[in-house]
Amino acid sequence: MTARWLKPYMPRSLYARAALILVLPMVVVLLVVSIAFVREHLKDVTQQMTHAASREVRLILDTMAESETQNEGLAQVRPLLKGLAMQARFLGPNESPTIEARRWYDFIAPQVESFLRDELPALSAVSLPNSQMATLYLQTDLGVLELRFDRRRLSTVAPHQLIVTMVFFAVLMTSVSFLYMRNQLRPITRLAEAAQAFGRGRVVPFSPGGAVEVRAAGSAFLDMRARIERQIEQRTLILSGVSHDLRTPLTRLRLGLSLLPEEDAAPLLQDVAEMQSLVDAFLQFSQGVSEGDPVDVDPAALVRQIVDDAQRAGQNAALGTITGEGTVKLRPVAIRRAVENLIGNAVRYGTRAEVGITLTGRSLRIRVEDDGPGIPPDQRTEAVRPFSRLDPARNQNQGSGVGLGLAVVADVARAHGGVLRLGKSESMGGLCADIIIGR
Repeated sequence: MTARWLKPYMPRSLYARAALILVLPMVVVLLVVSIAFVREHLKDVTQQMTHAASREVRLILDTMAESETQNEGLAQVRPLLKGLAMQARFLGPNESPTIEARRWYDFIAPQVESFLRDELPALSAVSLPNSQMATLYLQTDLGVLELRFDRRRLSTVAPHQLIVTMVFFAVLMTSVSFLYMRNQLRPITRLAEAAQAFGRGRVVPFSPGGAVEVRAAGSAFLDMRARIERQIEQRTLILSGVSHDLRTPLTRLRLGLSLLPEEDAAPLLQDVAEMQSLVDAFLQFSQGVSEGDPVDVDPAALVRQIVDDAQRAGQNAALGTITGEGTVKLRPVAIRRAVENLIGNAVRYGTRAEVGITLTGRSLRIRVEDDGPGIPPDQRTEAVRPFSRLDPARNQNQGSGVGLGLAVVADVARAHGGVLRLGKSESMGGLCADIIIGR
């Protein structure tokens, strides 16, 4: 329960959390040492010194107790004042005690005043403006006596020096630790950046570094990246090779069927056309997102061009709302293929398609909506798998799809570090397909 309410206030980055782990114990130690030093050690020392000074003050008061005038009293205690290094005088009839402001960091002064009031009932006021001089105002039968002496007789000199020294060295050592910690965390940051870039379809140079554990994680990432790249390359080569090799027999079949009577060859030519469509889909799926590296692309301009091309091809496609401006690192050929697949599916299973864009500082969303039957929520996960054909939801007799359209779109989205989300169009009632890519 405690972790839940504390979690929103905790830093999210590794560097900030490591800094908190480093600084928090240091601050706690400083507070504990400071409080213990002030309350225990300094308190005892101050009480002893104040008690000794109070005995001297009481001696002066007792000596002048039998005097009848102020001058006589001062004359009687003059030898004591000289020996005790004190100065004394009586305040005038219209004169009041002068209480100077204390220093804000003088945390010993309140203890000194408290001890003096306990020891000296005749004390009426105390002035402790600095560490050099202390002034006591005592109520006597002859008037208010002002007694001045060295402040160092009441408490230690500059008791805050220990705390200041601890704070200085704590800040110094913490700064050094921060520099060392930043150097240790830099390899982790580079590993995170390389992994994030690879997840978005970019390969950035990376070499393992840092501690042994970080080096091991970096080497494991490089091996994983190499295996994934080999698998992608092998998949592309296999599918491309198979699809390419199938074209030759299909061409021979089409030539052979052209020699037969038209009424006999028609059904067979339809089968060959479906096989040709399947081969083309294989080629498109095998190409994936292999067309070059990501470049800065204006997604609004790219989508406008795709919609214009679809309209010239006779597809009922329209450009919807465009929100935001800027560029995003994309593979334009792959994005074009993905959006064209979505538009093709929309006009095949519905009557029209609408394409919109939302560009923010964190993400890019390309939305394609249609007025077709849509896809039920429980079948949307299955719909993006290769060779998936959802006959009840989207009538396959309306086209020659082979179940790779949404799979290609999902593959393109994942290669850009994004995701394909399927839902229901609120405005058109059919399918709503969102390609969401982080910036």
